[in-house]
Amino acid sequence: MQLPPADRTTSPFTGCTRAHWEAAADSLLAAVEPYATEDRALYHLPGDRASWSGRLSDGLEGYARTLLLAAFRRDEKALERYATGLAAGVSGVWPRIEDRSQPLVEAASIALALRLTRDLLWDRLDDGVRQRTAAWLADALTAEPWPCNWELFPVTVGGFLADIGYEPDASRAATARGLERIEQWYVGEGWYTDGDGRKYDYYNGWAMHLYPVLHAWLDEDEHLLALYGDRLSRHLADYARLFGGDGAPMHQGRSLTYRFATTAPLWLGALAGRTPLKPGETRRLASGALKYFLDRGAVDDRGLLSLGWHGPDESVLQGYSGPASPYWASKGFLGLLLPADHEVWTAPEEAGPAERADRVTPVGPPNWLLQSTRSDGVVRLHNHGSEDVRYDPYYTRLAYSTVTTPSDAYDNSVLVAGDPSRTGIEPLGVGEGWAASRHAAGGGARVTSVVLARGAVEVRAHLVAGAAPGTAVRVTGWSAPDGARAELVPAVGLDDDLTGVTVGDATLFVALARLTAEADPDPLAEAVAVTASGEDELTVRWSEGPDVRVRLDGVGVHVD
Repeated sequence: MQLPPADRTTSPFTGCTRAHWEAAADSLLAAVEPYATEDRALYHLPGDRASWSGRLSDGLEGYARTLLLAAFRRDEKALERYATGLAAGVSGVWPRIEDRSQPLVEAASIALALRLTRDLLWDRLDDGVRQRTAAWLADALTAEPWPCNWELFPVTVGGFLADIGYEPDASRAATARGLERIEQWYVGEGWYTDGDGRKYDYYNGWAMHLYPVLHAWLDEDEHLLALYGDRLSRHLADYARLFGGDGAPMHQGRSLTYRFATTAPLWLGALAGRTPLKPGETRRLASGALKYFLDRGAVDDRGLLSLGWHGPDESVLQGYSGPASPYWASKGFLGLLLPADHEVWTAPEEAGPAERADRVTPVGPPNWLLQSTRSDGVVRLHNHGSEDVRYDPYYTRLAYSTVTTPSDAYDNSVLVAGDPSRTGIEPLGVGEGWAASRHAAGGGARVTSVVLARGAVEVRAHLVAGAAPGTAVRVTGWSAPDGARAELVPAVGLDDDLTGVTVGDATLFVALARLTAEADPDPLAEAVAVTASGEDELTVRWSEGPDVRVRLDGVGVHVD
């Protein structure tokens, strides 16, 4: 991909300006064009993988997700091509939108693109194409979504159809219904769970916040914009901390192949005027993520986004991942809707949270503890409240980071009798420098866990109850990549192999951990000391800072 020369005057951290984003968008659009069918209604990208929805749906996905990119770019020539494909698609090529079907997802991207570019695309179509398009989209108003972020796809379609005056009552009803349904999943402080349970990940930003805020903004509905915009602003205060100093987003949750779609809520906050971030910080975080992936092979030698993270990587894929799925990365180009003279594009870049200072930040709704270090820009997420067993291991490990990936060897886990299970996660609280939870483990055991963090150092304590005496317990830590160092040192109840056995009704196991990219960190033993007193109490003595007393019992975890 050919990009302009780096501009270190206005972008001292990334060198990227609006021109770089425009060039990246143009390159991605040009690269997919050869894979369009003759009628341009489908984009069959190369590769031997198909999603579980099948080749036809995958081709529609290729059309819809790249159309969204053309809409954000407001590329008239590209939009002319997509207009041709639209006419063919709604004339019998595209599959119908049915209950819980993938076309419902893609209809939202098409409707949003049409709404954003009404003057460039929709208004230039002949009446017959417009009627057939509206009729095809209208099935989304009554199609039943999966009970999660899918509820927002009829909202987005309904917003467009109401805007053009097509079945306005049904369109507004679908929009109201979807917005009402997501209220049950709003848990406060800017966070949604993606459906029932405790499913927290990037879908908060690129779905749960994105569609309601864009709908309110396009509708010029100040009441809705205040409601959803204020939630977004609060969310961004936490969300900005999920990016490492190298630009990497946190490697947690599903659909990671969407890559720099992670930047969409950053741009959205600026677009809606609802963000706690400074303009230069917004661009630095967004451009950092774009550069992170482009520098690491996300785009192949054909100019296509591969199915993976850096390059091709099947470990981050799900059954719904088809050849064009990565093009939901198009959401990351939302910032191009901001005019070139907007302060987000003109202000000098400013450091992101991970670059400013060491921080250990509690995040209440998901019961996470975010730990970042300025010296290496590494961000670690201690997970004591998010769970989605459908997509293990991207939800059930004890910790994730911006420089590691979950390993097949069950990193960041507690293995009871060799079983790494962690289900039924129950959050037990999060506070200044700590987070705790309880979960079901192998053999019917229950594990109560607490992590305390300071700088790059962690104290991990686990109280294992309900296992037969003599049951083996092993704890694991970080699986470090090249350029980083992972340490795990036994402190209480563990031998040098990080293994111990249960004694009595409940047994305490404690280890010291560290993940760092520093070349020569001080020894762990000089940073912290742990002393156990009784079967469920310990004292943590930091080399710098006050002592902390921790009690783990059948009721919960107490830290003071």
